[in-house]
Amino acid sequence: MAIIDLGDVRHEPVPAPPTRPPAATGRPLRCAAVLVLALVVLAGATPLPRRMTTTVPAPQGATVFLAADAVFVVDPSTGEGERRLTAYAQPSPDAGGGLRRRWQAALAGTGNYLDLRVEQGLVLLLGSTTEDGVYRTTVFDSGTGEQRWQRQGVTHWTVDGGLLVLTGPGAGSGAVTRVEPASGRPRWSVPVPPPGIVDYHRRDGHVDRIVLLQPTGELQVHDAATGELLRSADTLPGERAAFQRVQVAGDLLLLVPPGGTRLVAYGLTGLERRWTAELPLVAFAVDCGDLVCVARQTGGVQALDSRTGATRWSDPRQDTLVDIRNGQLLVIGAGRRFAVLDPATGRLRAELGRWDLVPVPRQDGPLFGVRRGADGRLVVAELDLVAGRSRIVDVLPDAAGACQAAAPRVLLCRRTDSSTTLWRWRR
Repeated sequence: MAIIDLGDVRHEPVPAPPTRPPAATGRPLRCAAVLVLALVVLAGATPLPRRMTTTVPAPQGATVFLAADAVFVVDPSTGEGERRLTAYAQPSPDAGGGLRRRWQAALAGTGNYLDLRVEQGLVLLLGSTTEDGVYRTTVFDSGTGEQRWQRQGVTHWTVDGGLLVLTGPGAGSGAVTRVEPASGRPRWSVPVPPPGIVDYHRRDGHVDRIVLLQPTGELQVHDAATGELLRSADTLPGERAAFQRVQVAGDLLLLVPPGGTRLVAYGLTGLERRWTAELPLVAFAVDCGDLVCVARQTGGVQALDSRTGATRWSDPRQDTLVDIRNGQLLVIGAGRRFAVLDPATGRLRAELGRWDLVPVPRQDGPLFGVRRGADGRLVVAELDLVAGRSRIVDVLPDAAGACQAAAPRVLLCRRTDSSTTLWRWRR
């Protein structure tokens, strides 16, 4: 595969052509032989990727999801009657041909379907009702398509293999409910009165602690396996029912008190107050190892010492923090140009160019970007934050966008004729 660095192009002076050497008898044949041998060696060392294209049998207006080793198609809503969810097996990486249908299941006739995940032998389809926008999760057997259960709310997997379902809080009271994954049978529930806020502490991508900020200011930490209240703290002494925000960042709970001019850190284990930083207009905060990276509502990133809250560095540019992968910060600036920052210093490590990020099913999977080329074709690249460069994967004809990516080297996009195509690459 050809590797192309998409950093800024600098126009260097063109060196003068070398002086022609004197001719030598037999040299052209020797040079030709060396050239052929070099081409053979290079071709064996860096073969070009072979593209395989498969059309997805999805009607116009359908919603298509790429998850695990399958492609899922949700029929468009017609406003009457039921719809269908169809699961297709992806061809093997080295095989051609079309998609093989695995199963088909009935769906409600109205509503929007927003996300689909496959884990532990189950397909979890998240939708929202057309009338009031309430979220609802429908669960199917990934092997047969049999519907197992359906519940209002959004699901999160726990470290011990259970499922949490969050409903509300909205106009009425919400709750975090632990259910059996196979049956949807509830085991316990923690009420979330409006406008309570829920966040989660995760280990290896799954929830082990539930963090709940009550409208009264009570901050609670619950065990995700049992629902047991592990500890609580009053964050509004002398006040009640004031709006606050809380977010988990590593082993810290970060609270934005009323007024939004400070950031207060509590330890997750004991809910002891660690530090307070004056930080107005906080959008969100994320764990950056020994630091807490704070994104501002007006743009820019500020890094705080996770032990003291002291500012380590601040990025004055109006960049927006997008992702943290492999210890590197990915930010986006004007013109959708992406850059990589060193989390320890905030210094610019690399500029990756202008891209639209492609959604990927796994946080630890490869990061892909697409953009429209000058000839109208879609340029696909893998964004390597560690190396600080963009590696071109392919340039696709007739691809309109709305892409999804999966490893290894699988991309699903809409085409200009509104059809959907699966692209796969192998060396």
